[in-house]
Amino acid sequence: MAAEAAEEEAAAREPTGRPAAGPALLRLPEELLLLICSYLDMQALGRLAQVCRWLRRFTSCDLLWRRIARASLNSGFTRLGTDLMASVPVKERVKVSQNWRLGRCREGILLKWRCSQMPWMQLEGDSLYISQANFILAYQFRPDGASLNRRPLGVFAGHDEDVCHFVLANSHIISAGGDGKIGVHKIHSTFTVKYSAHEQEVNCVDCKGGIIVSGSRDRTAKVWPLASGRLGQCLHTIQTEDRVWSIAISPLLSGQLMTHLGSDFPPGAGVLDVMYESPSTLLSCGYDTYVRYWDLRTSVRKCVMEWEEPHDSTLYCLQTDGNHLLATGSSYYGVVRLWDRRQRACLHAFPLTSTPLSSPVYCLRFTTKHLYAALSYNLHVLDFQNP
Repeated sequence: MAAEAAEEEAAAREPTGRPAAGPALLRLPEELLLLICSYLDMQALGRLAQVCRWLRRFTSCDLLWRRIARASLNSGFTRLGTDLMASVPVKERVKVSQNWRLGRCREGILLKWRCSQMPWMQLEGDSLYISQANFILAYQFRPDGASLNRRPLGVFAGHDEDVCHFVLANSHIISAGGDGKIGVHKIHSTFTVKYSAHEQEVNCVDCKGGIIVSGSRDRTAKVWPLASGRLGQCLHTIQTEDRVWSIAISPLLSGQLMTHLGSDFPPGAGVLDVMYESPSTLLSCGYDTYVRYWDLRTSVRKCVMEWEEPHDSTLYCLQTDGNHLLATGSSYYGVVRLWDRRQRACLHAFPLTSTPLSSPVYCLRFTTKHLYAALSYNLHVLDFQNP
């Protein structure tokens, strides 16, 4: 069975063995047939695949689906056309993409905890890392991606109070705690170091290129080295005018203050999450209910585009596929919203809690098949592969 599946996949990528006789269409050179089929949309390609087995294999070729996939939601292609999932047939990704577009999914709960938490999480390969109180736990996904092995792969401790935020970098977990400390844990060993970083709780942390940057309620952001012999040595302190809620390091690793984004924001319009898509473009969201898209090449005084949360809820977190899909987590009723960035209006909304258990979505992550949302009492999954 495995050999047959491998042969079928190979045939899907490079169609060969066409019938010796048949309609004139089948006698055309493959290059010309590829050119003709490249003008077909998804429905037409599906109908053509029903003509015969050879055309079924031919129309499954990645080349024919790449253009459709780049215009689809969450198909594994970035805005610049980079394929992030080259090992998965493009046609299969386009199929799942239609479920994201139509909002077809199956909801489930991966984890529950007894006490109210403010969890943060990260995905890496087939593993999920999630904070609970002053611990970070690592779980392995089962093959379906919609369930977890119940026994954690690892438990990372060291903070005296809750973990507020953490990132994965260079086989390390860098965590920020309510105790004002930063923790550095090696994922595949028992090595753990923590050091005092701020006078008050550390709200956020990021790490890139061997540099750690932390932000705190004490109105400072600090730069630290990741090198094992220099952990805890502050390289630079940046005084800010307000509490620091979110930090992201530019892919360019610039260590200078370049600019301030935006102007004339109302009081309380703090940013709770920010992420770079490229060295010159980034997304932000926060208390004033807007997601903003910034392009540093055009203007830093005004964002390029913005999307407003329709129910006037604070936006705690955001994620993007690097192309058209944007997902946000709201402050009430565990509402996850999906946005097509080519449109102003929200595409779909998924309330994950009922009225008595209203909770913010503290963190969300997604793959091309699943979306994971961390709330006060549960870790939810939306399965778009098997709705």
